Amino acid sequence: MATWQDFEHEAPDLAPLVRARFEANKHHVLASLRRDGSPRVSGTEVAFIGADLTIGSMYGAMKARDLQRDTRFALHSHPGDESMEGGDAKVSGRAVEITDEIELSAYESELPQPPPPGPYHAFRLELEHVVLTTVEGDRLWIRSWHPGEPVKVVQRD
Repeated sequence: MATWQDFEHEAPDLAPLVRARFEANKHHVLASLRRDGSPRVSGTEVAFIGADLTIGSMYGAMKARDLQRDTRFALHSHPGDESMEGGDAKVSGRAVEITDEIELSAYESELPQPPPPGPYHAFRLELEHVVLTTVEGDRLWIRSWHPGEPVKVVQRD
């Protein structure tokens, strides 16, 4: 697993493109696993806090309960319009809930807006796989990264 900062160091050409996709729109799609193992998709917002890509959740939300029980996730950037301008970004890995008081305070101090009133959940996303798919001319380009490996590029006509 890797932090967002690890990804930036290992894939300096790919990381800013993926980050731009997540910063281009406010809402994205999170996939988590229900208790029975079936997938659940939920809307979510992301924040880049320190070395990490993070998500938050209303207290007791099903997606938070899913991630507390089984940390595996997939996150798909808002697809935008049909042009695919900037590409289609996906990350997957493990979500680690931020519960330490000091770490939670640091997280809150770096949020782009104040945290919600009352309790909430915050998760740091540990990355296992990152993919950016783009259309350039009449070709489809798939760039993918795993921690400790170089970026792989596949081109399709």
